[in-house]
Formats: sequence, structure tokens, C-alpha cells
Amino acid sequence: MIGDPRVLRAGLQSALQLLFPPQCISCGDPTVSDFGLCGVCWRQTPFITGLVCDRCGTPLPGEEEGRAEYCDDCLTVARPWERGRSALLYRDNARKLVLALKHGDRLDLARPAGGWLHRAARPLLRDGMLIAPVPLHWTRLVRRRFNQSALLSKALAREAGLDHCPDLLLRTRRTQSQDGRDRDGRFANVAGAIRVHPRRRDRMVGRHLLLVDDVMTSGATLAGAAEACIAAGAASVSVVTLARVAKDA
Repeated sequence: MIGDPRVLRAGLQSALQLLFPPQCISCGDPTVSDFGLCGVCWRQTPFITGLVCDRCGTPLPGEEEGRAEYCDDCLTVARPWERGRSALLYRDNARKLVLALKHGDRLDLARPAGGWLHRAARPLLRDGMLIAPVPLHWTRLVRRRFNQSALLSKALAREAGLDHCPDLLLRTRRTQSQDGRDRDGRFANVAGAIRVHPRRRDRMVGRHLLLVDDVMTSGATLAGAAEACIAAGAASVSVVTLARVAKDA
């Protein structure tokens, strides 16, 4: 007689947990559940909470009062997107996790990161919204073998139950690294480098779009991507990143 599949699955899961107990995704110490952080690593991971800039997600002093607030940068720099959020500050253990995903082939980190992104992006989500990643140039994609932003956007779309288009955007010019450039240099470096894939444009026209990237510093790359989407007919663009470089970080 065949047993209840639910009981069999529960038994198999318990057996696997005995053989392979859950470990912290950062340090490897025991945890209560899979794909989580231990207490020490959690405290060393700066999740963004409380009042934030409604356009870029950087933390702000004060308490939420039910109205949009903006940081100094977003009051002085024109942003082509409407709203933005970030899950983490790019420092301490958050920086370690981002670099492990981006350069350490830790693709398993995309799963918990999807949950963190979903929590951060909740105020931005709308019914029928399309989620898409910031693209890599094909030469970098061949060398790295994956686009970390596409892994994050896929995980977020799964968590949110929204459509995902991993190749909505193309980076048509291989830009130089943004490291060491000032704000003007960053914007000039990516100017005109991103456009909408001509075969994916119909999926985006007239829809609200959420762009996903791993880290936001000046916002230059996200601005280039957002401008391309607006020019191609998106109803609106919002952005979310796994981590945000903040001045006080």
C-alpha cells in the first residue's frame, strides 16, 4: 500500500535535515532553516529598515509619517525612475554577500536575496508589473557565465508572483568599470549604452516596470536603463537593488 505522499515528503525532508543540517549562507554555522543567516551574521548584515528615500532607498533620519521623503542626492539629481528601494547597505556582511554572488559563483545566494528584495520592494509592486534586470554586455556575460542581476530579478519575480523578462534590455556597448569615477564620469560612461531588446519591446509597452540590479552607487546605470525603457514606451519605471552605497556607510 502506498503511503500518503505528504507524509513521505515530510519524512524525506526530515532525513535530509539530519544528514545535511541547515547552515548559515555566510559563515556555515548551524541555522534553524535553510538559506538563512546565523544570529551573528544577521547582526552584521545591515538590512535597511525605517524611513528611506522614496526614490533611491537610502536610509533617512526620522520616523515615517505617511509621505514620501527624499535624500539630498535625489533632490538635486534628476532620476528618470519614479520610486526605488534597496534591501541592504553595501557594507560589512552585506558587501561580503554581494561580492560572493557576483564574483564567487555563490549562485545559491540569489534565493534568500530574492526574499530580501521582495520585502524591500513591496511598496513599489503593482498588479501586472514586469520585472527585468540591468543587463551585462555579452562579452562580460560570456566571461562571468551569468548575470547576477538576472538571478536576483528572477528570484524576486518568483517571490512576488510577477512576470519576468531576463533579456528585456541589451547593453550595446561594453562600458569601462565604474570604480574610481566621480558621479559625472559614471553617467558619461554608461550614456547610450543600454537599449530595449527590439523583440521584447511589446512585452513592456504600456506596463509598469521594475528594474533590478545588485548595487546602486550613483544610480548612473539604473538611470540609463530607465531612460531606455521610458523611451521605448514603459508606463513607469521603478528600481530595486540588493544593496545601496550610502554616504554614511
